[in-house]
Amino acid sequence: MLQQERHNQIIAKLNLDGKVRVKELSQDFGVTEDCIRKDLTILEKAGKLKRIHGGATTVRTNPHVINVSDRKDVYAEEKKEIALKAVEMIKPGTTIFLGVSTITLEIAKLIYQKDLNITVVTNMIDIMNVFTQECSTKLFFLAGALNEAKDGFIGTFTIEQIKKFKFDLAFIGVVGIDLHEEEVTTYSVDDGITKKEVINSSRRCYILAETAKLNLEGNYVFADLEDLTGYIFEKKLDLEDEKKLEEKGLEII
Repeated sequence: MLQQERHNQIIAKLNLDGKVRVKELSQDFGVTEDCIRKDLTILEKAGKLKRIHGGATTVRTNPHVINVSDRKDVYAEEKKEIALKAVEMIKPGTTIFLGVSTITLEIAKLIYQKDLNITVVTNMIDIMNVFTQECSTKLFFLAGALNEAKDGFIGTFTIEQIKKFKFDLAFIGVVGIDLHEEEVTTYSVDDGITKKEVINSSRRCYILAETAKLNLEGNYVFADLEDLTGYIFEKKLDLEDEKKLEEKGLEII
């Protein structure tokens, strides 16, 4: 097989599975592992993939979609699935935090519909607006510096308010999850620092993410994988990704 043909097949497999392994490719193509490593190096230099230990993954992208209004209809059904799973975890009488996220907005809507007797703390304007009508849920809204998208508050003043709470449960969104670098990212420094304080102030804190977020990344790392209690996805992960999270003692929902 010509090198170019092998490269084309490697990319095709990568697009299908999301990752490839040197050992498996060596067996599939009947060439040495050194040959495959050279192939992967060439493809990485061409911007076609990202090398990782023992293989390669798809190139991670930064969608840079800041505004919630622009994200609401993206993966809409997946977000509703995640929200349903999250609400099942909420017990009566608890205090929860809902961060700025299109998924937490779906959670807020379900909490309101179910008229849950809980306390919700949030820094997201759209979530505050959900609870403007009479219901059993008690709401605390955190002010601060208005974020870039003009839909929530972040920064030093918001963080000082967060520090006053001890949340039983917190749900926060994320731009990207990198299982290989073992980190989670968001768009801005202030947003990341605010999220980090939520983690510190929570007995349990879960990342809400569509599985597509495993191939995306933001501009600022705000936590390591193991800083969180767990991760809530809309569907089951592949075995390797699931094992990676479980090895860190994380709950996968």
